[in-house]
Amino acid sequence: MTDFKIGVVGIPGKWSTEVLADAIEARTGFRLVIDMAAVSLDLTRNCLEFRDSAGVRHDLTELDALIVKKISAEYSPGSLDRLELLRVAEARGVRVFSSAESMIRLIDRLSCTVTLANADIPMPATLVTEDVTAACEAVKRFKAAVFKPLFSTKARGMCIIEDTGDDAALEAAVREFAAEHPMMYLQQRLDLPGQDYGMVFVGGRYLCSYARVSGGDAWNTTIHAGGKYAPFEPSEELIALAQRAQAPFKLDFTTVDVALTADGPIIFEVSAFGGFRGALEGAGVDAAAAYLDHVMECLA
Repeated sequence: MTDFKIGVVGIPGKWSTEVLADAIEARTGFRLVIDMAAVSLDLTRNCLEFRDSAGVRHDLTELDALIVKKISAEYSPGSLDRLELLRVAEARGVRVFSSAESMIRLIDRLSCTVTLANADIPMPATLVTEDVTAACEAVKRFKAAVFKPLFSTKARGMCIIEDTGDDAALEAAVREFAAEHPMMYLQQRLDLPGQDYGMVFVGGRYLCSYARVSGGDAWNTTIHAGGKYAPFEPSEELIALAQRAQAPFKLDFTTVDVALTADGPIIFEVSAFGGFRGALEGAGVDAAAAYLDHVMECLA
């Protein structure tokens, strides 16, 4: 057992957060789950303070490390603010896994997409625009498009808009989405075989893969929409593609979302955090333990 003090930034009570905290406690004897909603940055006293549910205050700058399992329940511009607070801990010598700067580049879906595009990673045909006319024209080209909020996880807020030949209905649907998401992000809806894949990397090294199989009539494969995890063994070529996709972000732990199409593999996104349940249920791999091994190796 080591004497490292490692805190987990996450959602108290959530499975992945608690599994990671359990693993840390078993290895170090220390346990602290940090809800960023209860964290305050006091620049006068130069401390980053977390108040736990019992009212006890913890100065996060006195920890050896912070592992960020989840920065917020749902992504939003406020998630970026929370990551900015963690930069203070980093400046005071606390190791943050993954680094705040790396995670900031992934919270916003557009930032992730631009980085992938600049690295020549194959993705679905994508349009990003505030122009309703341009968005309607893209839907007509694509026949059907998935409209995605720039800040979201597990397909929340996403919708499909199809070209049915009714131009007025198409424009109305696009305007409805744009009313809430002025910068529209849309991708061609692809004909996928009812499943896509999560490929897990720890410290830039490939760990395992699993499939997400859609449930019922859901258009996406997320567990949130009734999907389930299943085994998947990728080819060496697919592993190499996913490894190349995650490399620019320099993450300590991530899941790369991959799909296989008739025209070859594509990358949907690289996750700022990634989950443990898919690796465990789909691949039989304890990703939390593997992640902690990496963290301990970096701290040693």
